Amino acid sequence: MLSIKNVHKRFGDVHAMNNITLDLKPGLFGLLGPNGAGKSTLMRTLATLQNPDEGTITYNGTDITKDPDVIRSTLGYLPQDFGVYPRMSAEALLDHIAILKGVSHKGERREQILSLLHSVDLFKHKTASVATFSGGMRQRFGVAQALLGDPKVLIVDEPTAGLDPLQRQTFLELLVNASDDKIIILSTHIVEDVRDLCPDMGIIGEGSLVTRGAPAALINNIEGKVWRIKVDKEAVPALKENHKVLRTKLLMGGMIVSVYSDTNPGKGFSQEDPILEDAYFAYLNGFIKAGDMRHAA
Repeated sequence: MLSIKNVHKRFGDVHAMNNITLDLKPGLFGLLGPNGAGKSTLMRTLATLQNPDEGTITYNGTDITKDPDVIRSTLGYLPQDFGVYPRMSAEALLDHIAILKGVSHKGERREQILSLLHSVDLFKHKTASVATFSGGMRQRFGVAQALLGDPKVLIVDEPTAGLDPLQRQTFLELLVNASDDKIIILSTHIVEDVRDLCPDMGIIGEGSLVTRGAPAALINNIEGKVWRIKVDKEAVPALKENHKVLRTKLLMGGMIVSVYSDTNPGKGFSQEDPILEDAYFAYLNGFIKAGDMRHAA
């Protein structure tokens, strides 16, 4: 159990984490929010790279701010950006990281490393310097290093950035296969990653946890309240001024505008089946009452 209680973190006048409370058990948890919402601040705090200003974080009952090794010894972490040693090959760098993670048996290390390189489609590049990798290759290498040592807590921050659709699918399958006995936190601004992967999720905005629940429950909560209209681009500002606009989409020279409303907003609107992206913006923009929806139908 990873328990986050009333956690705050400030950087000057910026309240990067504002009274965040979460209890997480093994399985996949998606943390969805825009850039600058506080996701990376929370991930860095859980990885014990910084301490909260207020509140407590415990792992299996132990306060990780007082005893960080209790989680570091079983943590896999893929930050949004990470550096590499120059001139070290992928295989050599993974071997070095595995030693730091406490995988002391040489044969076990090599077996893990080669298996992970196969899993992230980097086996044929195992002797190449990681410093020469493209952005997508480096991201896949980051996934491999995070999974070294069979961590019981896995934190991945914007993990699919720079991956093509096939690589993204491969990575998501890796997470699903690893989630039975691990607490996996997927932090992202990409709605599809959470929709496709996570049975439980939270939405974070401006440092606060806006809501938490199963994606299907959050979608069900706006059923019958999403409306769509196609207009010229010039009409969009007026719609935004007069309606609760969830999202806009360019289509064949026009704009498809989705709005949140309890009743038909007016002539030209048709009711739309909601998707997770609609629920995300409805909660994030305060159009719907926030809360914990885990037990909703």
